[in-house]
Amino acid sequence: MMDRFELRKTGIKCFEVRAYDDLVKRIGEADVVLASGMWKNDLIPHAGKLRFIQSISSGMDQYSKELLGAKGIRLASAAGVNARAVAEHAIALILAIARRLPEARDNQHQKVWRGMLGDLTQREDELGGKTLLVVGMGRIGSHLAKLAKAFDMKVVGIRRDPKAGTNGADEIHGMGDLVKLVPQADFVALTCALTPETTGLMSAAAFAAMKPSSVFVNVARGKVADEEALIKTMQGNKIWAAALDVTADEPLPAASPLWTMPNVFITPHTAGETRAYEDNVLDILMENLDRLWRGEKTLRNQVL
Repeated sequence: MMDRFELRKTGIKCFEVRAYDDLVKRIGEADVVLASGMWKNDLIPHAGKLRFIQSISSGMDQYSKELLGAKGIRLASAAGVNARAVAEHAIALILAIARRLPEARDNQHQKVWRGMLGDLTQREDELGGKTLLVVGMGRIGSHLAKLAKAFDMKVVGIRRDPKAGTNGADEIHGMGDLVKLVPQADFVALTCALTPETTGLMSAAAFAAMKPSSVFVNVARGKVADEEALIKTMQGNKIWAAALDVTADEPLPAASPLWTMPNVFITPHTAGETRAYEDNVLDILMENLDRLWRGEKTLRNQVL
């Protein structure tokens, strides 16, 4: 992040710390902090000059709005900074399962040249004409819908407030309709935020309602799905496959049966990683600094 910032030649004096103890010692020098998960609210009494925190992530759980607000410290998130990357990762997982790429990679390592499959139900498939159910139609979900439409898929969206618009889906529904809509889907993709309302949203009943030929994809948070129900679903071969970028506990415990299931494809919470991440965050930072210098009250991705 420091290297990318210096390339912008802003003229703003800056420094970097890589350890919490160093942050405690030096935070008193800072008017602005670009913060990672290293932030702790215990820093606030040491931050006499601090006026603005730009988070590098969308998660805000580590920040106390009350304590920051009392000191007049503004706060903004980096929500949406990697929405495109996560959506592209989701469509990549969907394509990987449809085209049986994990199996092909395994065969490559074993020097196996697999012939064409006679059983049509086991053969690679196409996305055109398939139905994708997107659970969460925010920045990630709406971009995933756009990508899916490019493959001639039908997109059914679910969001907290259906009146907020379709965001590129062919039709939109409320979160309460999930179990009713799941049987229509060839692919069910979770792209929503983890909130008290979405925790366990993909329930045992939702998994039970999926078609045997369908695929479950999760690029949201592990706890949006009932992981025990997911494991039982996959152990019983109740659905075709699952592609997971997130799990309830991360790293995924070594004892988890998900590791070795042939019908489960796992990436280690890398959906949001992109070579453009730092620059995308810095774009938000610079826009917010410009707004603050102009005396504007509203920030991009404002939290406080």
